[in-house]
Amino acid sequence: MINEYCVAQHVPAADMDRLWALGWRHFGSYFFRYSAMPHDGTLYHVIPLRIELSKFDLSQSQTRVLRRNRDLQIFIRPTTIDTSKEDLFYRHRKRFKDNVPKSLFDFMSTEPGVTPCRNEEICVYRNEQLIAMSFLDIGSAATSAVYAAFEPTEPKRSLGILTMLRAIEYSRDLGARYYYPGYAYREPSMYDYKKKFSGLEFLGWESGWSTYTPFSSSIAPQ
Repeated sequence: MINEYCVAQHVPAADMDRLWALGWRHFGSYFFRYSAMPHDGTLYHVIPLRIELSKFDLSQSQTRVLRRNRDLQIFIRPTTIDTSKEDLFYRHRKRFKDNVPKSLFDFMSTEPGVTPCRNEEICVYRNEQLIAMSFLDIGSAATSAVYAAFEPTEPKRSLGILTMLRAIEYSRDLGARYYYPGYAYREPSMYDYKKKFSGLEFLGWESGWSTYTPFSSSIAPQ
C-alpha cells in the first residue's frame, strides 16, 4: 500500500514531469499519491493514467462532442480565481453526495497560476456565461489536469470531455509528450470516462507504466 504526501511551494517544470511519472498529484502545494481509497465500505484500487499524445486519435463519440459544442467560446490563459469560477464551483459541487469539497481553494493555491508550477485555465463560455472550466499544470514535457467543473444543467454537452479534448490539443501544441488526466480506479466508478481515450497508459505501482486495457488495469497494486 502506498500513502505518501509532502508540501512544496515551488517545483521546477522538469521535476513536475518526474513526479507525475511516479504517480504523484497535488492540490495547491499539497502533494500526494496513494494506491487505494476506501469508499462506502469498498476499497478502490487507484490507477494513475496518462495519454501518450502521439498515439491519441479522436473517437467518433469525441468528434460528436466537439461538433455539439461548436457554438461555445473557449479561452486558455494563466489561471486566476474570480467570482464566476467560484460560482460555477458551487453549482458543480451539488452533483456530489460524499466527500463534498468546501472551496475551490481545496484544489488550487492562492496563487494558482504559479504555485506550485505554471498552471493555465481552460474556460468555456456560452455567450458571456462561464459553463465549464479546467485547470492544467504545465511541465517540461508533460501536462496534468488538476481540477475541472462544469455547468450541471448542461449534461448533454459533455463539457468535462470537451475540456479534456481541448487540454490534449493544447498539450500537443506545447510539444508535450504526455497528458495526465488524473486518477481513476480499477473498479467501476464515476471516473471511468477517463479510461475512454486512445493512447492511454496506466501506472502499476511496482511494474511501471503499461498500455491501458480493461484486462491489464485489473492487475491489483502491490
